[in-house]
Amino acid sequence: MSDEKSLTSTGKAGEPSLRRSAPSEIEAFVRQVQAAAATSGAGRLILALDATMSRQPTWDLACELQGKMFDAVGKTGALKVQLVYFRGFGECRSSRFVADTNSLKDLMTRIDCRAGHTQIGKVLTHALKEASGQKIAALVYIGDAMEESIDDLAEKAGRLGLHGVPAFVFQEGRDQQAERAFKEIARLTKGAWFRFDRDSASTLAKLLSSIAVFATGGLKALQARNRPEDRLMIEHLSGSR
Repeated sequence: MSDEKSLTSTGKAGEPSLRRSAPSEIEAFVRQVQAAAATSGAGRLILALDATMSRQPTWDLACELQGKMFDAVGKTGALKVQLVYFRGFGECRSSRFVADTNSLKDLMTRIDCRAGHTQIGKVLTHALKEASGQKIAALVYIGDAMEESIDDLAEKAGRLGLHGVPAFVFQEGRDQQAERAFKEIARLTKGAWFRFDRDSASTLAKLLSSIAVFATGGLKALQARNRPEDRLMIEHLSGSR
């Protein structure tokens, strides 16, 4: 799987072109997801968040973008989303899967970040449990650190890959240990890894839009919409298969 690439990439690796989203861009993003969800089948997606203290500076931004996505797909019922987050001393919680996402968005806005170690292993174990009962279209994970055994995470990620659940990992910052682990999780699950920061809301919004399309309609839906971010997602997914 290739490293991060620009949304306007023609196939050559490079740093993404990042800038802050204007309100009009967020509204356009909402319309994109509404259109895609309205023409695709139902899917289940797990959104997992690191809510430890280091994430506090960008937590509000993440809530805004994810809330916009939830609003869009929630109106069609095409995508069911489950929120999983960890923080503090061993706290790792999950919501039920919801299509009407008002309650989920309310929960997100009430979560405050708390100091603690990462619990990515618990997230992967939870995703495995869910996938063993009913199909999970994708796992989205957003975090900035990794304080666990990479071998243990790789074992769980490999099992998740066998269940056909791609992990789309968004890394905030440039922690090298986290980057190594996140890329391995993405590789083993046949997913994709991307980097973002507080100035890259536009990039994150577009990629989340592509994941919503993938979760509800698969590669064919991405190919049909054929936006730059969709082509980037297809390239990552095709390269990992």
